[in-house]
Amino acid sequence: MSAVYEVEGLSVSVTSRRPEPVEGQSFDKLGTAVVDGLSFTLSPGECLALVGESGSGKSLTCMTPFGLSAGVASGSARLMGEELIGLSEPALRPLRARHAGFVFQQPLTALTPHLTIAAHLAEAAMQAGGPRPSRSELAAMLDRVGLDVPDERLDQFPHRLSGGQRQRVLIAMAIAHAPAVLVADEPTSALDAALRHDIMALLRRLQRESGMAMLLVSHDLAGVADHADRLLVMKHGRMMETGPARTLVSTPRSDYAKALVAATPRLDAPIAARPAVGGMLLEANAIRVSFPRPGWRSGRMLAVDGASLSVRAGECLALVGGSGSGKSTLARAIARLGPCDSGDVLWKDAPLPPRSAMRRGDRRGFQPVFQDPVASLDPRWSVAEIVGEPLAWLGQSPPFVSSDVETPDQRLDVTRHERIERVQAALAAVDLPPDFAIRRARELSGGQAQRVALARALVSEPDLLVLDEATSALDVLVAAQIVALLQRLQRERGLAILAITHDLALARLLAHRIAVMEAGRIVEEGWAEEVCASPAHPVTQRLVAASRGS
Repeated sequence: MSAVYEVEGLSVSVTSRRPEPVEGQSFDKLGTAVVDGLSFTLSPGECLALVGESGSGKSLTCMTPFGLSAGVASGSARLMGEELIGLSEPALRPLRARHAGFVFQQPLTALTPHLTIAAHLAEAAMQAGGPRPSRSELAAMLDRVGLDVPDERLDQFPHRLSGGQRQRVLIAMAIAHAPAVLVADEPTSALDAALRHDIMALLRRLQRESGMAMLLVSHDLAGVADHADRLLVMKHGRMMETGPARTLVSTPRSDYAKALVAATPRLDAPIAARPAVGGMLLEANAIRVSFPRPGWRSGRMLAVDGASLSVRAGECLALVGGSGSGKSTLARAIARLGPCDSGDVLWKDAPLPPRSAMRRGDRRGFQPVFQDPVASLDPRWSVAEIVGEPLAWLGQSPPFVSSDVETPDQRLDVTRHERIERVQAALAAVDLPPDFAIRRARELSGGQAQRVALARALVSEPDLLVLDEATSALDVLVAAQIVALLQRLQRERGLAILAITHDLALARLLAHRIAVMEAGRIVEEGWAEEVCASPAHPVTQRLVAASRGS
């Protein structure tokens, strides 16, 4: 069977600019090779997965020949027999529209915020010249990728969807025009284990039915083995090894592939001793959160329905559930970072004020670490400014009074010298060297950005961290380092953690207890080992089965 996509001797370089060592405005262009001499073929109905750590060149390999990256490609890349390398953007555009579909890594930035989901799907379906789909056809597209209430979702805007729901919208858009090749850049990274399995099974079914080929990018070598036909393991832009997926995972030859397999969290992995827990820190009772229904529909959508939880000093509670189950909404309501219709939150036995009445000092005891480490940092600020910001804004000084304008220096509880020392100490706590303080956020990798986000949360010496999918955007090697870092911080500082995650295997490694959410409710709660070994609720059983690959 002839290949639908052929790559031979592909190299990709990224051009950067460096100022000259003398005054003036001229610059030297520097070409850095990030992909070096890669070759592979893709046949109809076949799935080839490019696997490797962040920065290995996977995404550039997939996107640059199609003109969708800043890289400069050389070599050959033929789509349906037509050469892509060297074509101008006007020449590439119709080839992409007819023969290729794309699922990008960051679902929120890939969607237009002021367009409804229906508008996104209609545009995608018509890009190859087809007619505008009817509303029922658009709803069927969402139903195919597992979105609930698809007709209602059509009128929603991207910000109203969870990360996993947005990712499924992207997949629906990518296959709307029946492409010959689907290029999927981490298409399931924002989904829980059960949904990852479901989406990959869906894509595989579509491949069999339509003969569509798929070029899949993933950092989860073990996770794609059941769905890809072949794997190509990359490191520093070069191929480490390639072969049939199951064979490569079961008997990897290269040390690098062995490290990727070993770093993948498993439900049967050994667990380090967890630190002892202390007194009660946080109690949330009967939390309820709702949002207005979109479009012309009246009423409100219930996102969290009477959920309760507690966290003790030094304890890690993992809040686990599928995408859209209400995990992040509940955590944001408890931390007073999002809306809360009703319910009580006690912090060290004292009632926590509503979000509108929270003072700076009220937030010192618990600090958030958000899901996207890069997007959570201001790209214009230095690391020192980012990490030191809480010291200026979380002081013990009284709340703002309209007649009293305070400057940041007046609100500090520490001197400038002490602030520098505490920033350096926070960087050291997350294993970053002192010279990172002068770097800009835009210069950091995903793993480095997550460590900076952790340092920012730790600098005010909180008792509790609220981690929202703290490792979902990281490759397995970096994620394993972050988990080890969090375990060390628990032991050394007695730090409590409320960890929101869709990864049950990760929750088992990190948490004392696990609470499982579904449709805004906590449906099961217990010790981590017991929940994973003997799940009682059907939702938990499904998550366990998916984590085991069964």
